[in-house]
Amino acid sequence: MTLILYGIPNCDTVKKARRWLDGQGVAYRFHDFRKDGLDAAKLQGWIEALGWEKLLNRAGTTFRQLPEARKQGLDAAAAKALMLEAPAMIKRPVVESPAGVSVGFSADDWQKRFAA
Repeated sequence: MTLILYGIPNCDTVKKARRWLDGQGVAYRFHDFRKDGLDAAKLQGWIEALGWEKLLNRAGTTFRQLPEARKQGLDAAAAKALMLEAPAMIKRPVVESPAGVSVGFSADDWQKRFAA
């Protein structure tokens, strides 16, 4: 399984993660949420692996601009609907690798997981 990095190209954290992978010579495929889309089954798998609370980026602009009524009383189904509607609400990057699925970037963690 090739490492797949999911995100949006203009996200600063995704840029850092891609620079790190390139610098370490780690092969990966980039999946752009906006261009390549995201299907419900894939997102459901991430929710099952990580939990919707970890995936939903409540600090991001897209989430903060939602009407208060849409932010209140979130559960897994509502959060999934929001993330499918606007994948920019997903914390980034999401990485699928032989080690499993993860979200976010930490050079120290990635050194242990992905560096040769």
